[in-house]
Amino acid sequence: MTHPADWFNTWFDSPYYHLLYKNRDAQEAQRFLDNLLHHLRPNPDGRLMDLACGKGRHSVYLNQKGYDVTGLDLSEQSIAYAKQFENEKLRFFVHDMRDVFRPQAFDFVFNLFTSFGYFQADYENVVALRASTVSLKPGGKFIIDFMNTPRVINRLVAKETKEVGGIAFHITRKVEAGFILKTIRFEDKGQPYEFIERVRALQYHEFLEYFQMAQLRMASVFGDYHLGAYDPEKSERMIFILKKYHP
Repeated sequence: MTHPADWFNTWFDSPYYHLLYKNRDAQEAQRFLDNLLHHLRPNPDGRLMDLACGKGRHSVYLNQKGYDVTGLDLSEQSIAYAKQFENEKLRFFVHDMRDVFRPQAFDFVFNLFTSFGYFQADYENVVALRASTVSLKPGGKFIIDFMNTPRVINRLVAKETKEVGGIAFHITRKVEAGFILKTIRFEDKGQPYEFIERVRALQYHEFLEYFQMAQLRMASVFGDYHLGAYDPEKSERMIFILKKYHP
C-alpha cells in the first residue's frame, strides 16, 4: 500500500530535524518507560513494538531491559541509524503505521511522545490504529502517549528562536483547521529552508471515538510521565492504556 507524500516524509528524514531536537531529555524518557513497565508488567518473553520509533533510543532501552523489541518508523534515515543497535531480540524496519505489520505478533504496542496525528485526513488516524491493533495478540495492550491538547493550545508560544549548532531556527506556532502548525525557518550556508510540522489537535473525546472504531477498550488514562491522574485542564499528557477486544 502506497501513500502520497506527507510533510513528515521529508522533515523526519532531514538532518536538521535531528539537530533541532537533539537535546530531548533521555533520562525523562527512560523514567517514563520504567514507570510504564512497572505498571504493565510484561512477561519476560513478551514481544514489544515501538511504533514511530525514530532513531530507536526507546527501543534500545526496552531491549536493554530484556524484552524482544521491534522498532518501526517511516524515516529510512532513522531506521538506517537504528540498525546499528540490532541484536537477536532487537530489530528495526521502515514501515508506515497505516499498513499492517505482522498480524497478532505483539503483546504490547507503544506509540510514545506524540508520534500520532500527523495525517492530513482524519480517517487515516483510525486506519493507523486499526492496522496496529491487528498486530496485537488478543488481549494485547496498546499504549498511546499524546500531548494534552487543550493545555498545549492554551500555552502555545507564537514565536521563538532557537540557536542550535550555529543555526538560528525561527519557529512560529498557530492553530489552524484543527491542526497545531509549527513552522520552522532557517538558513544554512546561504540556503533558506522551511518545514511545517502539522499535528492534529486531537481532543480526549476524539481519541475515545477512534478507539471504539479500532476495537480498543481503554483500561487506564494517565496525565504525566509519573503516571499521575489525568486532569483535562492541568495535565501535560494524555497517556492511554488500551486493550484489544477479544474476537
